[in-house]
Amino acid sequence: MIKKIVIIIITTLALTLNVNASSDGDLLLKKNNPAEVKDCFEKLNRATFAFNQALDGIIFKPVASVYKKFPSPVKSGVSNSLDNLSNLVTIPNNLLQGDFKSAGINIGRFAVNTTVGILGIVDVAQHIGMPDYEKEDYGQSLAKAGVGPGCYVVLPILGPSTARDTVASVTNFIGGDAWYNVTVKNDTHYFTDIDYYSSKVTGGVDFRAKNYDSIENLQENSLDFYASVKSLYLQDRQQKIANTKKITDTQNDSDWEEVESN
Repeated sequence: MIKKIVIIIITTLALTLNVNASSDGDLLLKKNNPAEVKDCFEKLNRATFAFNQALDGIIFKPVASVYKKFPSPVKSGVSNSLDNLSNLVTIPNNLLQGDFKSAGINIGRFAVNTTVGILGIVDVAQHIGMPDYEKEDYGQSLAKAGVGPGCYVVLPILGPSTARDTVASVTNFIGGDAWYNVTVKNDTHYFTDIDYYSSKVTGGVDFRAKNYDSIENLQENSLDFYASVKSLYLQDRQQKIANTKKITDTQNDSDWEEVESN
């Protein structure tokens, strides 16, 4: 009951704020300007960042280097399947943001790719001319409703985030992520906890492999790798929230495949 109440409160808050908040892209860019996001917990963030780097060197980098050598159809199938699962978070956020057209398109994409596309392994929706898929999450919904990013945060294992996006991520575990609901939260007899956590680990490896060379180059050419990653992440997040490619910072993120916080 408490979880349901929290979901209702978050949903109502987002919808209410969305009525008063401007949807203008420039306003969203300004409000989420990387230069304005304070690093309130820099010492702790740097320590967590160092921990994540060590973990990356031990686990994710070696696994990603092997994964990179897989045949392209295999890697594409994995990425497509992960994107298909992320629809289960994107669709409710399309609705929260009042973007019913995208919600309808993504419902169609999910239905087509899950069935004809064999659980999303093949992006059939793209081949039949459906619009490109854009991920949305609860942090983006709060941002578009007028909630500022708060302080920059580095989470263990999960990496860069903000106070707003970290809080919003909790929604995934209280009913906001249908994939979590049918794997971890409820005993459906069809899926188990391992299915959910395996998909998350696979997503991390897939992301690391896609950005393998970019991350290595950034690390080699940065005077302060922590600061470079922070700038790159915040700019990427800013653009995703405003649904724009406009660059307002000096960091060039043209080689960054994608950044996920939720």
